[in-house]
Amino acid sequence: MLSAFIAHHKLPKEFGHTVKQYYRPLADRIYRQFKKNNTPYFVGINGCQGSGKSTLTDFIAEYLIAKYQLNVVVMSLDDFYLTGDKRNKLAHDVHPLLATRGVPGTHDVVALEQVLDQLNTQKTDFLIPKFNKATDEPFPKEQWTVIEKNVDIILLEGWCWGVTPQTQAQLKSPINELELQHDANGQWRNYVNEQLKKAYAPLYKKMDFWLALQAPSFDCVYKWRLEQEQKLQVRNIGLVNSKVMTPEEILNFTQYFQRLSVQSCTSISQSADAIFYLNYARQITEKPVKDEQ
Repeated sequence: MLSAFIAHHKLPKEFGHTVKQYYRPLADRIYRQFKKNNTPYFVGINGCQGSGKSTLTDFIAEYLIAKYQLNVVVMSLDDFYLTGDKRNKLAHDVHPLLATRGVPGTHDVVALEQVLDQLNTQKTDFLIPKFNKATDEPFPKEQWTVIEKNVDIILLEGWCWGVTPQTQAQLKSPINELELQHDANGQWRNYVNEQLKKAYAPLYKKMDFWLALQAPSFDCVYKWRLEQEQKLQVRNIGLVNSKVMTPEEILNFTQYFQRLSVQSCTSISQSADAIFYLNYARQITEKPVKDEQ
């Protein structure tokens, strides 16, 4: 199973060491917790863009399915992004920066809560959305995930999933050039924070277990996110009306995420059930990497 996983995801052989030391013990721990109640078990996974959340969740799911014959579903907060039309309406009604997907307020949280409740009550024959970042729109419904039988474990990952709202003092000053130029009065970041507080934070209580992938610094996010976009471009060569971003667009894009990515390092990491500290090469270390920037 591991060899096939490494080959499929084009991972280095060293990934096997990471699995043995970190991923497999975590997966076994999640299984033991699930067996205590034998009811749907929800795992929330937080980590900045490009931190390896998708690879981790995919491995845990495949491992639990193969070893314990469980029905495991992997979900991403990204798959609940609003359509371009709905984000454009937010941009018109609230703030222009909301046209860009990413921050709290640009997801369909009502749909997310409905899916979580359906999974928790073991409903079947419903759909989980899938979002196509190459087109910046949801995939057609016929490509969404169909839940046909009861789910044992749900892995839900997201860059801002689990992040707590900021205080008014934290929101007062712009954190980067994007906010300085386009949100000097704080209207956008206050709206985002209010959405986080009222719509997202209440859903955190539905999670049974939290894992945080903690980056050493926000400075590495651009590099990691750029690598993601380059892989996306390779998978979508020839796509008409592609929304795959250039390096310059990625640099601007990551600024939308900076405030809450930094916030996550001081919030969820203090309450998570498990933390994987990453170095600049995205390798897991035993202790936090000192930010020398």
